[in-house]
Amino acid sequence: MTDRVYPAAKPTANGGAANPTFPATKAQLYNANRPAYRPRPPRRGHRRSCCCSICLWTTLLIILVLLLLAAAAAVFYVVYRPQRPSFSVSSLQLARFNLTETAVTSAFNVTLVARNRNSDIAFFYDQTSIRILSGGVDIGDGSFPAFTHGKRNVTTLKATIARSSSPIDAGADTTALKSSVKSRNLALKIQLDTKVKVKIGNIKTKKVEIRVTCEGIRITIPTGKTASLATTSNAKCKVDPRIKIIKWTV
Repeated sequence: MTDRVYPAAKPTANGGAANPTFPATKAQLYNANRPAYRPRPPRRGHRRSCCCSICLWTTLLIILVLLLLAAAAAVFYVVYRPQRPSFSVSSLQLARFNLTETAVTSAFNVTLVARNRNSDIAFFYDQTSIRILSGGVDIGDGSFPAFTHGKRNVTTLKATIARSSSPIDAGADTTALKSSVKSRNLALKIQLDTKVKVKIGNIKTKKVEIRVTCEGIRITIPTGKTASLATTSNAKCKVDPRIKIIKWTV
């Protein structure tokens, strides 16, 4: 009886052995069922940590700058002790006043005193416009020439303000003014507008707009040719910087 020889593998066309036909091993089955490798998307935690770090350092930088500015301001205050210039009404006379439905005639003589109490700071003023108002209505306009307000200096400012049948501003409410005219007693407000440059040591700043407002003034309307003198004992003046933000003035 002859033994039959079974070939271990069927030869291929290229002369090589074909894949075995016997059952696959466990390793082959495991590899066949193993899912294909898919790369994972990048983690977002790294980006978040970078953003947090940038925000933290930016915040610390801003705080540091603010602290340095505060320290510089404190040193400046201690060294120079800056004070705003002050103004007061020395005298105010009314020579004539007349009000019609559409116009105002007036003549004022006003004297103001400007004080600079700073020993190391000087002020340089441009020409200053002056208005006198009563009941919110402009009843007199004038100006002071430009002047220098030196260190520890007192400057007297004088101006004559006159209006001759000048028309009242359109839309102005004259109710309060007419009531004051009937009682022959006017409550007045003086308003100054100008630009000022500050000199600290050898440093000069840019010009800044300021407004000086003096209130608490009352005056009697004269009946003859004698001018009446205003009561200024209760007059108080305040100085406010006027900062322009885009189209608005604060």
